[in-house]
Amino acid sequence: MLNGAMLVWFLLTGASVAFVVWDSISNGVTSWVQRMAWILVTTYTGPVGLFFYLITCRRPFPGGHDRFTRATWKQGVNSEMHCLAGDATGILVAAILVHFLALSNGWDIVVEYVFGFVSGLFVFQALMMLSMYGSYSQAVRKTLFAETVSMNMVMTGMIPTMILLAEAWPGSEDPLSPTFWFRMSLATIVGGFVAFPINRWLVANHLKHGCMTLPGADGPAPDIGHVSSEMNGMSHDKTKNTSRHSTNMKALPLHSMLLWIIGTYVILLVALWVTSRIAPIHF
Repeated sequence: MLNGAMLVWFLLTGASVAFVVWDSISNGVTSWVQRMAWILVTTYTGPVGLFFYLITCRRPFPGGHDRFTRATWKQGVNSEMHCLAGDATGILVAAILVHFLALSNGWDIVVEYVFGFVSGLFVFQALMMLSMYGSYSQAVRKTLFAETVSMNMVMTGMIPTMILLAEAWPGSEDPLSPTFWFRMSLATIVGGFVAFPINRWLVANHLKHGCMTLPGADGPAPDIGHVSSEMNGMSHDKTKNTSRHSTNMKALPLHSMLLWIIGTYVILLVALWVTSRIAPIHF
């Protein structure tokens, strides 16, 4: 039964990724990092990723992208994609490496966290915000808080799922086994759902960027006269970023950021402790 479910899943995943790649090239009006994030997330989450791509990011018609993605919850999903793509990529690479290093599952968690954090912060967060902050170091500094709290929530969902499924499916730690990839897909989906609330909160409070339509990329729809709302508000400065969700980023006071970071670490540790009662974690 598991083999049949995996076969269906992998077939649906292949079709989903093919569509997102094609659509992001032919119909995309967002940055290349945003498109790459959706491609990677769909690779990891299959039809689930495709579903959310269709309802939160895909341009419905020329001139309609800015309005279509305006809802805060959609901005939250798009914001999370950078974190989820980066974190899941780092975790996946680490999970492959630690298997061949034959480390205990406790050290697996540590290595996977480090790889996920580095990939999420230094690639998918900082690079996405490079044009806004002007320098890479500034982008890293400005996105550190958002990446940390979001990453901790992704890990809160992913790591317990990975550990519990590894306990249920012996041999699924082997990257050469299809159960490994199925297990990682399910873990990424759980991590995405667990991390959504905090990403929505970050976007709603202007602490993290959402989905940014490239200036001038979403032209008017022919024949029906619809013009993107971002183009209506475009200034004569063509280099200005016109997405309302990409400007006016704020920052919490240092003590508030520390409390949020500590709080997410506590949630992550509690989740790992509960998991260890079911599937032991060894160092």
